[in-house]
Amino acid sequence: MNLTLNLSLWIGAGLLAVVFLVSSAKLFVPKEKMVGMSAASRWVEDFSPGALKAIGALELLAAAGLILPAALDIAPVLVPLAAVGAVLLFVGAVIMRFRRGEKVTIVGDLVYLALAAFVAWGRFGPESFSG
Repeated sequence: MNLTLNLSLWIGAGLLAVVFLVSSAKLFVPKEKMVGMSAASRWVEDFSPGALKAIGALELLAAAGLILPAALDIAPVLVPLAAVGAVLLFVGAVIMRFRRGEKVTIVGDLVYLALAAFVAWGRFGPESFSG
């Protein structure tokens, strides 16, 4: 087992989990309040409150799925599946930002997308939990 790669994957999954946990606040914060938070959160205007709650729920599940299965050693195969789900969420975010012309805020989503792809690749491949 390559300790450096394994540690890098844990750090990447942890960072993504924190990002998802913070952004899952969509479950509790009203849409009107989110719109006024910052210029980067103007995208919520394009979604219904129900869709925002669904996105928040997916983000909360992603946060849990990136860490808990491996940490508790219960179905650790869920970690790379959660990472693939994170990749899909960020692909959607990048497409949405591209359509809205938000070139500055798309950079963060691309970084998170690359990090999620790295975790998925590593946990499906060289540092899977099945070995």
